[in-house]
Formats: sequence, C-alpha cells, structure tokens
Amino acid sequence: MKDLTIDYTLRATWQAVTKMYNEEAKKFESTMAVGFTLLSIDPKTGTPSTALGPKMGMEATSLSRILKSMEEKGLIERRPNPNDGRGVLIHLTAFGLEKRKDSKEVVLRFNEVVRNHVPMEKLNTFFEVAEVINKLIAEKKIYT
Repeated sequence: MKDLTIDYTLRATWQAVTKMYNEEAKKFESTMAVGFTLLSIDPKTGTPSTALGPKMGMEATSLSRILKSMEEKGLIERRPNPNDGRGVLIHLTAFGLEKRKDSKEVVLRFNEVVRNHVPMEKLNTFFEVAEVINKLIAEKKIYT
C-alpha cells in the first residue's frame, strides 16, 4: 500500500501492539497500562508520583486512576518522599514486584520475537526514524 502515511502506520502499529499487550495482560488479570506503570516505577527506591506521568507520557488524571486501582489491588503503596516533605513516592509491594516481573517478561518476549524477524540494521533505522520524528515534534519544526 504505497499511499500509507507515516502517522497512519505509527497509529495502526501502536494500536496492534496495545491490543496484543492487553490480550496478554488479561491472562494476568491486568492491563497494558498497569504493566507499563509497574515497569516505570523504580523497584528499589520507588518513583515520585509527579515524575511518573511525564516518564510515561500520560496525563495526571489518567495516571491517578491507574495508581488508585493499583493501590486497591495491592500492587503499590504510597510513602512520604524523604527528600520532599510535600511529595509522595510510589513503591511496589511484594505483589507489585511479582507482577512487574511478569510485565517485564512479556515486553522482553515481544522484543525478542521482533528482533528475531527483523535484521538489526533495519531495527536501527527504525529507531533512528523514530528519534528524528520525536526531535521534529519536540523542536516544533512541523507546525510553526
């Protein structure tokens, strides 16, 4: 299909990846968003709640809902940030660490299978193109 646009290809691919991850996450009674959050929290020191949103590219409202759900399921706990009296650190519980391991295995499996089917040279080109797109957007060079 020679008329495919870059944005359509990115969107369609991401939607397929999201669907695949959510189907896999269901086997663990979870969602892709929860798995992604588990992987974004530092397993040793915790992560400031204010740093999670930007790290994940998520709006605060969506992240708040996910964190509340994760706390209710016993995956995370909120602790005062010793370096910032007003801040909160999100820590993984033992159950959260176990589920983080499951999420990591799912992501590593996806990467392994893709790497086995796409030559490294092509993957490097893919990463370079993604980097250029992100840079163009960040520098506001597309719509000025």
